Amino acid sequence: MDKMNHSSAEAEPEAIEPLRYLSKGDAAAIETELLRDYKFGQQQLIELWGQACALAITKAYPLSALSKKQPTVLVICGPDQNGSIGLVCARHLRIFDYEPTIYHPKRSSHSLHQDFTIQCEKMDIPFLSYLPTEVQLINDAYNLVIDAMLGLEADSSNIKEPYSGILVTLKQIKIPIVSVDVPSGWDADEPSQDGINPEVLISLMAPKKCALNFSGKHFLAGRFLPYDIQKKYELNLPDYAGTDCLLEL
Repeated sequence: MDKMNHSSAEAEPEAIEPLRYLSKGDAAAIETELLRDYKFGQQQLIELWGQACALAITKAYPLSALSKKQPTVLVICGPDQNGSIGLVCARHLRIFDYEPTIYHPKRSSHSLHQDFTIQCEKMDIPFLSYLPTEVQLINDAYNLVIDAMLGLEADSSNIKEPYSGILVTLKQIKIPIVSVDVPSGWDADEPSQDGINPEVLISLMAPKKCALNFSGKHFLAGRFLPYDIQKKYELNLPDYAGTDCLLEL
């Protein structure tokens, strides 16, 4: 009898460690390590993330489920890395038969960013010269908006034009918003009280602290992370199915 009790105690499953939500500092440290020690290229990371974002959008909003006749999508890109990811996402959406339009109010002088812009132009993806302040025009023209504006590196307490004005417009639109990594205007380290309200969030590498109470559809794109980094930062990433490069949390 004692033997039986002993073996059943041993057979208890190990507790699964909870998924880690990263601070801004840890996310930056992981990215630095990927670039410096693991010899990933910045262009390579942006391409991986942008493609994963496009795939997440096809899962959340398949072509067959879009409400409008044309599969139109508005992609709003910022000047930094999140904006580059938005450009790559738009290019892949075009390949997946969506009809993206890009609004990119402040072009970056970074050569990578310029390359991604040219790739979109060569795929005949239109660029808007201004964003209508008439919210109904946006609701009528597009199925959804992809927010690739400010991201992790932005200072949420000091958002300047044109982005502060764009956020006012985004708070009023009725069509769904999909945010890349950190919803624009949110502080990466804490949940937003009065920011935009995305229906879908696509976290890159691992979710950030601001996503702890996020109640919408939440995807994770981080399957490429080396095991040593996952271990070092105790990310406890969930298992991805089959050969998928993203999962829904």
